[in-house]
Amino acid sequence: MTVVGIVPAGGSGERLGADRPKAFVVCAGRPLIEWSLEVLGSVCDRVVVAAPEGYDDAPDRVLGGDSRSASVRNALAAAPEATVAVVHDAARPLVTRELVERCIAALEPGVEGAIAAVPMTDTVKEVALDGRVLRTLDRSSLWAIQTPQVFRADVLRRALERDAAALAAATDDAWLVDEVGGVITVVESFPENIKVTREADLRIVEALLAD
Repeated sequence: MTVVGIVPAGGSGERLGADRPKAFVVCAGRPLIEWSLEVLGSVCDRVVVAAPEGYDDAPDRVLGGDSRSASVRNALAAAPEATVAVVHDAARPLVTRELVERCIAALEPGVEGAIAAVPMTDTVKEVALDGRVLRTLDRSSLWAIQTPQVFRADVLRRALERDAAALAAATDDAWLVDEVGGVITVVESFPENIKVTREADLRIVEALLAD
């Protein structure tokens, strides 16, 4: 088994108000992406980053695509040896080695993907375009999906063989794998594995890392 980490790091950082791509914003004294690379590097045989133009000239970096899933496809193409792909957002710096290992271990026979997630605790309502509440969903069966998302690499490659519009519309890579008939299982994660999107998220993550 050859495990390769795939890090799509093409986010602009616009909502963060940053002067550089989000993955390279300083967080607790180092670029945000380095927190994830340190953990992935301790588990994976190799880690490939899909980076924006100007940040793609380091070893094991490739140019990102026009969408997140296109970036995953570019990075996976650079690692033909991969039999297992660990896809993780650069913007989730609080990932742990233990969580990555549990996701990899969940790739049991008959399972093509294992994704980190947490059970929904908030009340969730389906709402019409005009703001009217249509119904309240049963949260007992709802999970909020995170990364890492771990896949059998051959299945992920097949799932990513889509046109640019389909890749751009994908909510995550697990959706694409599910679309080609792959079996996906959930691995319970922890709420602190948050994604940095806005400046407030960055401040929260820095406080948690300091703790």
